[in-house]
Amino acid sequence: MRVPVIAGNWKLFKTIAESVALVHELAPLVASSHGVEIVVAPVFTALSKVSDAIEGSNIRLAAQDCFWEEEGAFTGEVAPKLLKDAGCSHVIIGHSERRQFFAETDITVNRKAKAAISTGLRAIVCVGESLAERESGLTFSVIETQIQGSLAGLTVEDFTNTVVAYEPVWAIGTGKTASDAQAQEVHLFIRKLIAKLFGQSVADAVRILYGGSVKPDNVKGLMGQPDIDGALVGGASLKADSFAAIVTFNS
Repeated sequence: MRVPVIAGNWKLFKTIAESVALVHELAPLVASSHGVEIVVAPVFTALSKVSDAIEGSNIRLAAQDCFWEEEGAFTGEVAPKLLKDAGCSHVIIGHSERRQFFAETDITVNRKAKAAISTGLRAIVCVGESLAERESGLTFSVIETQIQGSLAGLTVEDFTNTVVAYEPVWAIGTGKTASDAQAQEVHLFIRKLIAKLFGQSVADAVRILYGGSVKPDNVKGLMGQPDIDGALVGGASLKADSFAAIVTFNS
C-alpha cells in the first residue's frame, strides 16, 4: 500500500512571519488526516522557523533545492546536512523551474538526489515535458531520458527515500491540468520504466506524484488513478484552506 504524499511547493513566496502563520492556520485543518504524508516547502530563510512551528503536528518540512557537496567554497549553496539541521525531512530536486531558469540537468539532479538520500532526506525528484515536446510526440522519450539520468545509480535501498514527481511543464502555473487519463498514462509509463531499470518491487513501492495546477476541484479525479500516489501542489498550497482541501481529498 503506497501512502499518498501531498506536498506544497511555496516557491518564492512568503516571508518568515507569513510562512509561520500559514502552517499555524494549516495544522488544525489537517490534524485529523491519516494515511497521507503532508509536506510543505517554504523558502530557505523560513525553514528553521517553520520547523519549530510544525513541531508535534503531522506536517513535514521540505526544502526546494539542495547542493551535492557537504561543505566547501560554494557560495550561495545549501548542503543536505544543513537542511536536516534546519528541520527538513524532504527536499524537492529538479523542479522544472530549476531546469528552465537555473541550468539544472539530469546529471546535477542525480548528484543532488544521491547527496540528499545519503544524508537521510527524502528526495522528491521531478521530471516532465514541455508543451512543445508533448505536441511533437516526445513525451515518453523525454520522460525516459530524465528518469534514466536523474535516478542513475540509485540502489533498491535508496528508493525507500525517493519519490518521483511527474510535472508536465505546460501545466505548471498555467491553469491547465493534464486530464486524469493523460496523467495516468505517463505515471504508468514511469512505473513500468522504473520496473525495467530497478526491478518490479521498487516500481510497486515507489510513489509517483502529479504536479501541475492541482486544485481542490481536480485532485480527487487525479488521485483516483491507480498509478498516481499524490500531488506536488504549487499555487493552491499558498492558502491553508485550499491546501487542506487537497490534503483531505479522500474525506
